[in-house]
Amino acid sequence: MIRRIWQSAMIRLAHSPGMTRFMQGSRAGSLLSRKYVAGKNPEEAIETASDLLSVQGIRSSLFYLGEYVDSQELVDLNIKNKLAIAEALGTTDFDIHVSVDPTQIGHSVDPSKVPENAHRSATTIKQLTGNRSGVNCMMIDMEDDSVVDATIRLHDQLKQEGFPVALTLQAYLKRTTTDLQRQIEAGSKVRLVKGAFVGESDIAYTNQPDIKANYYRLVEQMLSERSKEAGFYPVIATHDDKIHRFVIDKAAEAGWQQGEYEFEMLLGVRTDVAKSLAESGERVRVYVPFGRDWWPYAVRRIGENPRNALLLTRSLFS
Repeated sequence: MIRRIWQSAMIRLAHSPGMTRFMQGSRAGSLLSRKYVAGKNPEEAIETASDLLSVQGIRSSLFYLGEYVDSQELVDLNIKNKLAIAEALGTTDFDIHVSVDPTQIGHSVDPSKVPENAHRSATTIKQLTGNRSGVNCMMIDMEDDSVVDATIRLHDQLKQEGFPVALTLQAYLKRTTTDLQRQIEAGSKVRLVKGAFVGESDIAYTNQPDIKANYYRLVEQMLSERSKEAGFYPVIATHDDKIHRFVIDKAAEAGWQQGEYEFEMLLGVRTDVAKSLAESGERVRVYVPFGRDWWPYAVRRIGENPRNALLLTRSLFS
């Protein structure tokens, strides 16, 4: 109950224009922005990705911040920066791996334009990828439950058209077992997250033990022998080292080799764990956000656990 109240409060802060303006326009939030965000522009994001790969052997998924936008001007700005980061990655030997939210590219403004806007980024990534090795794709992020069907349709359409795309699914939603099985049968790439949103009990697991239990079940589904045979690519996105060990054991049992699946974590969260996994030979990727509108993203990271209240307080009054 306490966790749900805390998460709901942080989501309200994330959607508060007044708080966003205050935090992003003052020095008060510098602690949060430095911890969770890789700068304001593609150059700074690439520098962070370079440091992660060269120093720790960790790959990156680049994400330009700016969700739930409500104007065409902001949609155009988001698309411009998605293309810019893909093109910047194309000049390196890194994976061309860019994360995109449907609400960033127009879902809240004109849903009918989202496929066209998504095609622009997906086409650029496909052209830049060529024959380069690695995991190169447009990773489609998942937002609240009202956008799930549209997000899955967008992914499936792009995949059927031959674009390099991947999909994010959330363990807190009860429907994910069925959604995941369809993606397994299609040989998709899927990133599994717990989910940072709050749902009603008819569609969602509402407490952490139930969400975690479902996460374990979904991991087993992702790492089954059938999944491997279908050419499915599992992305296990969690900071829970118990789940990491579970994944490694289950993968070995089913004949998966290191590099046939990967772990993903967030920039600034449990860095030591990510480094340890990479040193053991596992493929690890870090979600690297950048951009000027960092407050909604950072406060959601704070909202994932009430124990982060101290970090929020320090950021407000430092």
